[in-house]
Amino acid sequence: MRLPAGVLAWQERALRTAERRLPALTRHKRVEALPIELTRRRIYVLPTGYGIFFGLLMGAMTIGALNYNNNPALILCFLLLSAVHTSLLRGYLGLRGLRLEAVGAEPVHAGGTQELRLLFDAAQARRRLGLVLEQGGVRVAFAVEPGQRTEVRLPRPAPRRGLQPVGRIKLATRHPLGLFVVWSWLHPDVETLVYPAPEAAAPPLPGSGERGQPRRRRGMDEEPHSLRDYRLGDPLRLIAWKRSARAQRTMVREYETPAGADVVLDWHQLAGIDSETRLRRLARWILDADRHATRSTLVLPGARIGPGSGPAHTHACLRALALMP
Repeated sequence: MRLPAGVLAWQERALRTAERRLPALTRHKRVEALPIELTRRRIYVLPTGYGIFFGLLMGAMTIGALNYNNNPALILCFLLLSAVHTSLLRGYLGLRGLRLEAVGAEPVHAGGTQELRLLFDAAQARRRLGLVLEQGGVRVAFAVEPGQRTEVRLPRPAPRRGLQPVGRIKLATRHPLGLFVVWSWLHPDVETLVYPAPEAAAPPLPGSGERGQPRRRRGMDEEPHSLRDYRLGDPLRLIAWKRSARAQRTMVREYETPAGADVVLDWHQLAGIDSETRLRRLARWILDADRHATRSTLVLPGARIGPGSGPAHTHACLRALALMP
């Protein structure tokens, strides 16, 4: 049912008024472009349970001091009240001017845990202690030093493949005395990539296509191909001791072994199984091909990736699988 134009116009005016007057109720529910800076209109304060108890205690102490005209007790009350006020101000200043500049995360497979990397900076050169990021029940404490950018890693579950929005993140502090909780909301317009979960019991990697060019690798199963200088981490058994003695430097043998056959991983050849199972199986085969240094070609509806190998090719294939509709 479509609402009348007058009602829609009233809703729009009410939303604009709420955005201006009550940003805590509306603005934090919408995504925002980076960078996000915490201004005074975004920061909110409430007393904690301990703060309420302390306030009641201070009220009782003040009334008793006034009733008995006890000047030392009044001085103590005023000193404690000044500490309370300073605590409130310090907590507020700990958030004001803080700026979220970047958000990112390395891709993971569905069902794993993804670490959000949040980069914070501050407009004022002020030390900010006791800051806490919270999302989904997970809390991470950190501090921002004057003049330094701080990267915070916030783990979160990655239950589904595809581009996942970062969502709302709560930034709060109870520093320094725990009497007040000062908080704000961050909702960056950022999405992170989640690969499909590889199939646990996938069939062996299929072989198809022509054999690739010979690749050089270190091993003991083929004839030596050449000699080269020693690099840190080379096995001692590969050192050519006689040639090293003649060359007056450490030389190691490098072997050549023929590459395995290139494989073609075709979406259309996996008929008879549902789409998500196809994605998980292709993801497993892409990982197997990368582990065995085998060139692979991924064929999807409307796309063909490869032939290729290496981290960049693996990422391109897994990304295409993750973004399949």
